[in-house]
Order: sequence, then structure tokens, then C-alpha cells
Amino acid sequence: MTLKCVVTDDEPIAREGLMSYIGKVDFLEVVAECEDALQLNEVLKSQPVDLLFLDIEMPYMSGIDFLSDFSNPPKVIMTTAYEQYAIKGYDLDVIDYLLKPIPFERFLKAVNKAYDVISSQKNPAKEINYFYVRTNQKLEKVFFNDILFIEGVENYVTIQMETSKIMTHVTIKTILEKMPDNIFLQIHKSFIINLEKVSFVEGNMIGIGKYKLPISRTFRKKVLPVILQNRL
Repeated sequence: MTLKCVVTDDEPIAREGLMSYIGKVDFLEVVAECEDALQLNEVLKSQPVDLLFLDIEMPYMSGIDFLSDFSNPPKVIMTTAYEQYAIKGYDLDVIDYLLKPIPFERFLKAVNKAYDVISSQKNPAKEINYFYVRTNQKLEKVFFNDILFIEGVENYVTIQMETSKIMTHVTIKTILEKMPDNIFLQIHKSFIINLEKVSFVEGNMIGIGKYKLPISRTFRKKVLPVILQNRL
């Protein structure tokens, strides 16, 4: 992934220094350089930009004022000779704040941080809705939504689904750690249920499809509030 960058600083020497640093980093590409916020405003309206290197003290409008007024700006690394602006910069959600003169190692740390932040936004982690279990000498894919409940006996568990079941050599504690806790809930030392599959609660029993499963005394105080939180 290449980050498209704009360098904005009213000092030509400062711009040249940043451009030189950017040229040493393979994931950075300069698409424009600006002397002030007015030029920067025109650039941002004309092309996509991932990262701004933005000076604070500039003619016409400061970098702080520009960020405060601009709607949905790109990610920003501030560059300035004035340390007192740091808190205000972080209030505007800048990625980093570099004090001039800027050492290259400090610059590299800032742009690596920017790369991580922007990369995670462009490529958000996909939600995993399945896992694999070993059974009959193969790995079988199981979707969370297909599970009615899981029953554990010693070092084995049975994963019960609507029309089939899978037995695998693993403890119920281990498999519980793989389950999203907003969907699955342990109700007994031997049972984990899919909350979305519960059809009724009757005394100390939970109904899931054609099955009735016990709520143990140990888990009752934890289970009932979760089950009943959507009660009318």
C-alpha cells in the first residue's frame, strides 16, 4: 500500500527536508507540496490524499485553524518548531507531532505509525464466523450460527447442530475460549448454548429446538440475567 502525501510548509527548506525524507521511504509518495493552507485547500479538493505533513505557523491560516475548519481531512502528521501546540494537535486527532529540526529516525517512527493506522482503516479485519475442529482424521469447518449447543464429557465435546453433530477431542473449557461471548454462554459444567437458538426457559431448563438442557446452580446467577435481558 502506498500513502499519497502532501507536504505543507511556508519554508522552502523545511519542505525540501521532508521531501528528501519521504523519498527514502518506499510506501510514501508525494502528490503535492504547498506553501500555505490556501494551496492545501485546493489540492485536497482536487485529488485523494492519505497523509498530510502540516506546518502550524503559516501565513493566512495556521495549520491548527485549517484542521479545525476542514471537514474530514486526511490523516495528519504535524511539523512545527513550537512545542506548545502539541496538546491542541492531539485534540484534533493528529497521528503524530514532529518538532523541527526533525531527525530521520523520528520521522520514520511517525510514518510507520501512520501506515499502520491508515492500513487498518482501509483493510478492516474481517469478522470470523467459523472455526475448525478435528474429527475423523480431518479438519471440519463449523459455522457459529449452525451450532445449537455444545456438550462436554471429560476430554471430548459434541457440537450439536440442527441435523448433525460432531465429536472432537477437546475440553469444553478450551472450546469455550474460541466462542464469541456475545453469542455463546456456558450454563452447566457440561453445556454451552447458542443464545440465539434458545426457544424457552422453564425453571432450571433451557429449550433449544427439541432439546432441554439444565442450568446448574453454579451458573444460574450468571445465566438468567443474560437470558432475560430482552424480556418484555
